[in-house]
Amino acid sequence: MPITLEHVTFDCADAAALAGFWAQVMSQQVDADGNEFFATVNKAGGGPALMFIQVPEERAGKNRLHLDLATADWAAEVDRIVGLGAKRVGEYDEYGAHWVTLADPEGNVFDLAEIR
Repeated sequence: MPITLEHVTFDCADAAALAGFWAQVMSQQVDADGNEFFATVNKAGGGPALMFIQVPEERAGKNRLHLDLATADWAAEVDRIVGLGAKRVGEYDEYGAHWVTLADPEGNVFDLAEIR
C-alpha cells in the first residue's frame, strides 16, 4: 500500500484562529469541531488537509518548510490575503517566476506565485 500525504500540520498558539485564516485564504471552511487546541481545513476534501495544533512553545526563527500557492489573479489575491491578516515579507521575480512571500498571523511564511 503506498504512502499518502494526509495533512500539512502547523504548530500554533491558537488552532481555531489560524485555521480560520487559512480557511479564508483557501476559500474553504474550518472543519466541524475545531477549537483553540486542534482544527483542520479540508479534512474530507481531495488532497491533503491543513491541520493546526496548539503547542506551548513560541515559534522561533524562520520555518524550514512552507506552502507555495499560485493564482492567475495575483495582485487581487495578494491584496485579499493581506486584508485577511497576512504581512508582506518580500516580492521576487527570479528564475522565470514572479511571487510574493507573505507571513500568516503567527509568522509562518508562504509564497503566492503569479500564473502568467
